[in-house]
Amino acid sequence: MFFDKEPKGVYFLIDNKSFYASCEAIQRGFNPLKVPLVVMSEAENTNGGLILATLPEAKKLYHLKANVSRQRDLPTDPRLLVVPPRMNLYIKKNLEINQLFSKFTPEEMIWPYSIDESILDMTKSWHLFGNSVRSVARLIQKTVRQELGLYTTVGIGDNPVQAKLALDIYVKHNHDLIGEIHYQNVPTKIWSIQDLTQVWGIGKRTAKHLNRLEIYTMNDLAHANPYLLKQEMGIIVTQIFATARGVDRSKLTEKPVVKSKSLGNFQALPRDYQSQAEIENVIKEIGEQVASRVRSHHKLTSRISLGIGFSFHDSEIYGKSGFHQMLSIDETDDNQAIVIQLLYLFRNNWEGQSIRNVAVYCSKLTNNTGRSLDLFAKVDTQIKTSKLNQIIDEIHHKYGFSKLVFANSLDKGGTALERAKLVGGHNGGKSYE
Repeated sequence: MFFDKEPKGVYFLIDNKSFYASCEAIQRGFNPLKVPLVVMSEAENTNGGLILATLPEAKKLYHLKANVSRQRDLPTDPRLLVVPPRMNLYIKKNLEINQLFSKFTPEEMIWPYSIDESILDMTKSWHLFGNSVRSVARLIQKTVRQELGLYTTVGIGDNPVQAKLALDIYVKHNHDLIGEIHYQNVPTKIWSIQDLTQVWGIGKRTAKHLNRLEIYTMNDLAHANPYLLKQEMGIIVTQIFATARGVDRSKLTEKPVVKSKSLGNFQALPRDYQSQAEIENVIKEIGEQVASRVRSHHKLTSRISLGIGFSFHDSEIYGKSGFHQMLSIDETDDNQAIVIQLLYLFRNNWEGQSIRNVAVYCSKLTNNTGRSLDLFAKVDTQIKTSKLNQIIDEIHHKYGFSKLVFANSLDKGGTALERAKLVGGHNGGKSYE
């Protein structure tokens, strides 16, 4: 068979069911499977509040869905618990879960895939804990449940991609919340998938492109000509072709080689911004924050990029979702030098649209081992500016960002102070009382 020479191991992809909501239920002394609870983001940041996580009881009783339902969809039922997110709590629990996993396999064999999913390479350790791979997965589920109160689902595969597909597609059909895919059952488990968008890595646009090539199922994809696919769709299609065949040659212990690193920040605005002064204020804030990150890595940047996302209304009117522009500049890590060029990009491309998100990135990074002085600026001024940036960075590092901000962050539309309170885009939260 085609997979005879492919690498083969034992991999678990473990997901914490309704993670945010389960953590909140446990903190309140409830069983996550028996209480109707949802975690909802702040109303001011999402035009009415977005439900980030929902427990099974809330789904069953009120048909609420995470990342779909909003505050307006909430029923007037006092039994339903609606709580704000607490990212610090979820991060703490994630660390505790992965610490538990290290009892079953070495830490270097654990890859936190997201805040609620982890990949475990159990190839060399599973036999120490049970007579079968599935029994070991069940033991891990019970351990997490007993020690942390969380319910987990487990996808098992001969490689990470098989484990991922088993988790996403087959776990929900099994009472023990464990699914398996192996090379020998790829034809029945993967090729039998009729809806391409069910598969990790295939979105609606990719599926439509494949449909135009008369590829409608995973069986069609697995038996297509990979060279013609690559010619038509580019290098990315080779990955989903490999997925269709259940092939994954990645190694968790090998660090990926990054060809061109960049540093940046993305900001989703709390409302539609229409005033040029307010928009530029946010660009300045993010530009200053990214410049600080460049300095913290002891780097200089010679390329900046600005991404502007329009509001939904203006995206429909103008027929595009925004614009993204890049500009090569002289090597620098200075706030003002970076912000001036960002504002130049904005003013030359903005046509009065309402703005809903801003992204700033610095790339073409080099080590800051010293740089040439600008011949058109006073030497003393350049040295003082550099020292000032360094002092501000030290204050932020020692006392926190909010202890010293530029005056423009206090103007209308400024978001820096609010962003400083967030973790992962949401409230860090306080301990439950």
